[in-house]
Amino acid sequence: MEYPSNPTSNDLLLRLASDRPQEAMNYTVIAQSAADVQDIQNAPSVSMGPYLIASEQTRLLTTLSIYSLRGNSREQVRMLYMNATALRIWKDMGKQPKIVGTQHRPAHTALLSFGVPFSDKQLSMIR
Repeated sequence: MEYPSNPTSNDLLLRLASDRPQEAMNYTVIAQSAADVQDIQNAPSVSMGPYLIASEQTRLLTTLSIYSLRGNSREQVRMLYMNATALRIWKDMGKQPKIVGTQHRPAHTALLSFGVPFSDKQLSMIR
């Protein structure tokens, strides 16, 4: 599977050396099409905060992490890198993400768009 940004050597090492590869993959990669991004509610930075407030789940704000990156085609205009908490919330919101892969960390050129930055310390606290 090809991503907009090449994986780092650490990403490749984790994929090759991990006994449980699914645990090593912390981010789900979601592609949003041109039609998807035309609806402002498909931007987590716009819609997820109000959803968490309305559903009284604001405590999750410190555990979710979403990065975004501009894609390179009409089918992949925006790439979202969501950790497990963010993906669960996104699905709870009724979104049907087009999942195109998983990665240990977001692409280096991706920008934090909602939540908190990735941290190995956070992962150890969650597990």
